[in-house]
Amino acid sequence: MAKDPHYAGHRQRLRQRILKDPKALADYEVLEMVLGQVLPRLDTKPLAKALLAEFKDLSGVFRAPADRLAGIKGLGPAVEAHWALLAELMARLSEAPIRRGEVLSGPETVAQAAKARIGNKPREEFWVALVDNKNRVIAWEQIGAGTVDQMAVYPREVLGLALSRQASGVILVHNHPGGDPRPSREDLDLTRRMVRAAEDLGLRVLDHLVVAGTEHFSFQERGLL
Repeated sequence: MAKDPHYAGHRQRLRQRILKDPKALADYEVLEMVLGQVLPRLDTKPLAKALLAEFKDLSGVFRAPADRLAGIKGLGPAVEAHWALLAELMARLSEAPIRRGEVLSGPETVAQAAKARIGNKPREEFWVALVDNKNRVIAWEQIGAGTVDQMAVYPREVLGLALSRQASGVILVHNHPGGDPRPSREDLDLTRRMVRAAEDLGLRVLDHLVVAGTEHFSFQERGLL
């Protein structure tokens, strides 16, 4: 009879600890259990520790770009797919308040959703949150995507969508893959053009959010709108 692998008992003890007090687990233990879901026949403790050594913490591991993950020995398509699934799960959880149509009182709700959805994307993406006259979100949609450092977005695309959805206002959102959420000259120019065009159509531009990793920049909070 084949013996259980040496890590089987350790993994079972971790499962018991999760049920008893999950917050007591070390970061590497949480990570090794996540990895164990897709690598059940591998001792995942060394891999978990290697990932944390490379990416510093759990947030860094789960937000790591695919090209850097590919350089870690032991990771393959199954883990990459699992990571993508976890990223999608986290994005959807973060988007839940705006998809429920909650009333917005500031930029934080949309900023959290944007950081989870596009904060670590390797290419620029442009999204909009459309709101009604009570600032309830009625749509959260991607408008376009570009390269690492540029993207063409036109006011007519954004405002045309807002009019088609009978929105009262828009929140502009895009990411900076370089890690710095401060707006570029092009971001400032686009925002000015959006505001002018929206006013002509009786629409409001509530904010323009630039996200990068876990950081964001709000035009509204900085007095730029």
